[in-house]
Amino acid sequence: MTDTIYAIGDIHGQHEMLLNALTRIEADGGAQSPVVILGDLVDRGPASRAVIDTLIAGQERGRNWTVLMGNHDRLFLDFLETGTSENPLIRSGKGWLDDRLGGAQTLASYGLDPTESLPRLQAAAQRAVPQAHRDFLAACPLYLERGPHLFVHAGIQPRLPLDWQTEDDLLWIRDPFLTWSEPFDWLVIHGHTAQEVPRHYGNRVNLDSGAGWGRPLTAAAIEGRQVWVLTDDGRVPLEP
Repeated sequence: MTDTIYAIGDIHGQHEMLLNALTRIEADGGAQSPVVILGDLVDRGPASRAVIDTLIAGQERGRNWTVLMGNHDRLFLDFLETGTSENPLIRSGKGWLDDRLGGAQTLASYGLDPTESLPRLQAAAQRAVPQAHRDFLAACPLYLERGPHLFVHAGIQPRLPLDWQTEDDLLWIRDPFLTWSEPFDWLVIHGHTAQEVPRHYGNRVNLDSGAGWGRPLTAAAIEGRQVWVLTDDGRVPLEP
């Protein structure tokens, strides 16, 4: 029997959706199975703090959860560490505190007023965000290679070995990864590029179904190259 590994797409501060996704995994028999969260825990949704609390608590209870870093998690850490809300890799040119990026919602989940001046806001954030949250995010791996699967937030440079990939590639890439039609060395399971629904492209599976924009968060069961989306009524095949 093929082992099952579960994956959850970009959460973006949607705590209730995360709880529902974990419930669907348990209903599928996956309470003790490995689960990979594909990053972007924070921003846009209303409850980033609660999301991080839940994931920390689950790992402390011994759940086999691997939580990857996403680009939004990096933006949050960068703000806490340096006070910057800008990043040249943000395609829109907007700052992290802009509503479309969602940093303001993340800070609000910690009881902060995001309309404060940047220096005051960073100082307040450093006091309000628990060190345990900062340590947890900073320790999130950039990818998980597990047998025939590679789990990563954004994707990979198609022609480069895994150990040559940069953090920017793994957290931010779109093209040429999204337009690559040839096989990878693994079935790549990723998020980052929001779509209306999850999709299986044969060489990769995109599980970012837009929870940050209020659409349902996707939880999936993966066995070899077969993928199922988990619903309240059970598994639904996700075909290439």
